[in-house]
Amino acid sequence: MANIKSAKKRVLVSAKKAARNKAIRSNVKTVITNVEKAVASGDKAAAEQALKVAQVTIPKAKSKGILHANNAARKVSRLTKAVSSMN
Repeated sequence: MANIKSAKKRVLVSAKKAARNKAIRSNVKTVITNVEKAVASGDKAAAEQALKVAQVTIPKAKSKGILHANNAARKVSRLTKAVSSMN
């Protein structure tokens, strides 16, 4: 553990930010999984609903700096393609 007061604060702030980033990243993964499950089950209505949530959640993670811009765009694009290719 750090001895200097400012270094102690940085440790606490860093842990807080890491927890926030981890929660957002986990939520993005959950949203993606929901879309993929709906696509796999063949339920187009559920897949479209899950895609709407994903199209909001993933860009939010990008704007907070959790995901790289191209990474976020690629994820949304792949999910949209999967849902639109359903019968």
